[in-house]
Amino acid sequence: MKRIELNTSIPSPHFIGSWFIQSPAICDELINFFEKHQTNQTQGQTAGGLNLESKNSTDLSIRPRDLDQADHEPVRNYLESLFECHKDYVEQWPFLKSIMPKVEISSFNIQRYQPGGHFLKTHAERTTVSTSHRVLAWMTYLNDIEDGGSTHFEHLDLDVQPQKGKTLIWPAEWTHAHRGNVVNSGTKYVITGWMHFPPDA
Repeated sequence: MKRIELNTSIPSPHFIGSWFIQSPAICDELINFFEKHQTNQTQGQTAGGLNLESKNSTDLSIRPRDLDQADHEPVRNYLESLFECHKDYVEQWPFLKSIMPKVEISSFNIQRYQPGGHFLKTHAERTTVSTSHRVLAWMTYLNDIEDGGSTHFEHLDLDVQPQKGKTLIWPAEWTHAHRGNVVNSGTKYVITGWMHFPPDA
């Protein structure tokens, strides 16, 4: 067996879309929303369960049915901005737009990483039968972090530093395995989840 390289006329794209959402104030509203819902917060877990060496965070899970509640207005406002990013993402990739004209979002999380917090376990968002419906992952950093806390995409050798309002959308596949590096100082907040085919797709 001999490994060979395929020649291509275009550079290999990384398929990670990135934007700053239009209203940074939404980020402050989401942080306040997170802090006001302490009774619903849980210790962050990986697919394998609770393991602080793999992931050390505090998570607030939001279910689609929760969005009708009056106090969830900041989350509804954020989702409008997120879908503007998604709209631009599929414009960049017409084939994806043709097979996925609509998306569905299931439960998603707002997460807080205090100093020493991390998601050091390298992972992808679609690795089991139970996660096989996921097509895209998304995340918005809700504040700036200057010391640590970057998102590292393993196969791309790419580090993304948290900046308030910076939003990423990327394929949920193993090709985009990533980790959240240790926050050395400050408190990192993100909102993150997945997009998948609607049930009737």
